[in-house]
Amino acid sequence: MSYADLRELRSALTTASDIAFSLDAAPSGPETELLTDALRRALAAAGSLTAEHGSTGCPEHPRGAVDPLYGDPDDPLPPGYGRCLLCNDRRRRAGAQRRGWR
Repeated sequence: MSYADLRELRSALTTASDIAFSLDAAPSGPETELLTDALRRALAAAGSLTAEHGSTGCPEHPRGAVDPLYGDPDDPLPPGYGRCLLCNDRRRRAGAQRRGWR
């Protein structure tokens, strides 16, 4: 467990709590979407506290940053890519150099 994971969990729970306590008796669609997003963030952060490979699923960077392009666990990943931003960035840079880009 890392401090960053715990801080993310606390932040998401605080946000969800703030939203929940400010809701009216009949919340609007956007208000409930904000609450749902905050609760999903909290759930993901809580799951990463106990996950063997963290939220990235990467054995090299288990507590690293999740790649925003491939962060959704339900979306299929391109061959060779995972959810680790550090590893995916390294792959992208290597691919760009092979194609002659800088």
